Amino acid sequence: MITGASDDDPSGIGTYSQVGAQFGFGMLWTMLFSFPLMVCVQSICARIGRVTGEGIAGNLRRHFSTKVLFPIVGLLLIANTINIAADLGAMGAALQLLIGGPGLAYTVGFASLSLLLQVFIPYSRYVRLLKWLSLVLLAYVAAAFSLSVPWREVALHTLLPTLSLKSDYITAVVAIFGTTISPYLFFWQASQEVEDQDAAPGEEPLMTAPAQAEAQLSRISTDTYIGMGMSNVVAFFIILTTAVTLHSHGVKNIATAAQAATALRPIAGNFAFSLFSLGIIGTGLLAVPVLAGSAAYGVAEAMRWKFGMERKLAEATKFYAIIAAAMLAGLVMNFIGVDPIKALFWTAVINGVVAVPLIIVIMLMASRPVVMGQFVIPSYLKWGGWITAAFMTASTVAMFALWPHA
Repeated sequence: MITGASDDDPSGIGTYSQVGAQFGFGMLWTMLFSFPLMVCVQSICARIGRVTGEGIAGNLRRHFSTKVLFPIVGLLLIANTINIAADLGAMGAALQLLIGGPGLAYTVGFASLSLLLQVFIPYSRYVRLLKWLSLVLLAYVAAAFSLSVPWREVALHTLLPTLSLKSDYITAVVAIFGTTISPYLFFWQASQEVEDQDAAPGEEPLMTAPAQAEAQLSRISTDTYIGMGMSNVVAFFIILTTAVTLHSHGVKNIATAAQAATALRPIAGNFAFSLFSLGIIGTGLLAVPVLAGSAAYGVAEAMRWKFGMERKLAEATKFYAIIAAAMLAGLVMNFIGVDPIKALFWTAVINGVVAVPLIIVIMLMASRPVVMGQFVIPSYLKWGGWITAAFMTASTVAMFALWPHA
């Protein structure tokens, strides 16, 4: 649930709003298509964490060269920091839209609150707060149902899409898949399994406690279907809302989630505007810890540091230092004239590109008995994972091939 909800963070909302405004209903099919792919990849990442007792970076360190490990972790840290900057800025802007006042001051407040919660509240308690925050995403479903929606047209575009080989269309597809199937989600999902296992008395990695496998693997499957389903339904309704309102009224260029909320107000009314704005704040409070946490997990495992949000500050100082550094760097980007929001769409594209080799490496790990023991992934997950890698490879190659003709 937390992984899926954090996928619809303010930067993701900005990406979905942009494609809804630019292409109308033309991108709704991506949410239906990406759902089984997301389920497969996130299920595989969760299995790696639960079976081995280590996250993605820890397993990369054990079974691959540092020439693979460090570039992947470095790109993860950079992309996550940009996303944190954009999310913090969007949250501050959204609160400013709702109540007025200094947006940058609100941004500092949100960054400070998020950092303090991560550092001083144990994971087992903090995770409950994050789960409740995931419910804020229902605001986007409510916003869509407050509008007049041509459901027959929506169904036709979702089930029978009109595809295009134009550069901007292909780039948008890569950006959507870079947002929905994003590397930071892989790292978070695997590391969250490790955190859950460490926090639960009597639970151990399945490699050493195979008797726990049936219950844990069943839970992972159910949990992932629900979490990814929620994520895609909400993303679907964000695209739908902006298509019905902005695209149909000729507003086809949206750079930020807050800009989307502002543009909604004269078209859809104060109710939809307020729901959209509150959703930005709520999802940001959920997503920023996931972004900072997944970066810290990756760096700490790569460097063999003690890590974990269940640990106290004195026990995992370097781990929390990475969280603080990513948060501070993201905050600073909002003050020095760098506009991380404008880079969001391309950050999503970069994530889509980086995800390809990472998925391939994850698939190789999850298929090897030396990594997974008797719990190598079943055939349906192998097919799903490799289809995901193939699709994202093809769309990325098409994007670069068509770029000169844009």
